[in-house]
Amino acid sequence: MASILSGKEVAAALTDALVQRTEALKAKGVSPTLAIVRVGEREDDLSYERGAMKRCEKIGVAVRQFLLPADTTQEALLDTIRQVNEDAGIHGCLLFRPLPKQIDDEVIRQALAPEKDVDGITDGSLAGVFAGTEHGFPPCTAQACMEILAHYGYDLKGKRAVVMGRSLVIGKPVAMMLLKQNATVTICHTRTVDMPARCKEADVLVVAAGRAGVVDASYVSPGQVVVDVGINVNAEGKLCGDVAFDQVEPVVGAITPVPGGVGSVTTCVLVEHVVTAAERASR
Repeated sequence: MASILSGKEVAAALTDALVQRTEALKAKGVSPTLAIVRVGEREDDLSYERGAMKRCEKIGVAVRQFLLPADTTQEALLDTIRQVNEDAGIHGCLLFRPLPKQIDDEVIRQALAPEKDVDGITDGSLAGVFAGTEHGFPPCTAQACMEILAHYGYDLKGKRAVVMGRSLVIGKPVAMMLLKQNATVTICHTRTVDMPARCKEADVLVVAAGRAGVVDASYVSPGQVVVDVGINVNAEGKLCGDVAFDQVEPVVGAITPVPGGVGSVTTCVLVEHVVTAAERASR
């Protein structure tokens, strides 16, 4: 049986450390603050917002909400982003996307200051990830994968890491973060030839394919560490990952569950980015 890499355990450890960092900032007169910018009322946005606000409250990070109607104009949203950028009391911004069709996503994303882009959506933040600098922040889900590996003590130096997926949200940034930890990284995608063979070669396999249960026992080998980023709803209406857990878990050495894995760590990473942004601003 594989070791189960519980995201809840990682989140608890991160929360304890963040409470201490937040208290240290407040002792210096700095109150870490997150701006939440939401257009409309998509249920998935509302659910994530509730989770993020609950985590902020637990850690001691303040939240300011900027809520706009679904039919808002691009200029109104740009004005909101300008307010966030210019307010020194706001350290990070969570902008919910996708945006309504009348709004140009790229224009809005690039209007956000990278130093306040705590969810890694701007080109500036992504450039920081690829260059290995402190310019902006990596996408929260990508960093959540790395936090899990670090918490459970996996030394990535010289290890073979395979990332399934090449999106800018997870695949590409997590590949760069693995590379920064001196892993040898392969990115697989829909045009990869003999993907199961490539995945079997990995010491660490990060799966962000966007398809429920696509990775079965034919993709894995004994001793591997499998990080399942997928969030899907199966035919029974239950949450499941991109990995067929029941088939893969008996083979590999360790695996993240869904739910209770990467997703459990993501809001913690978001708040950690806000605290880090406040620390940088107070230097």
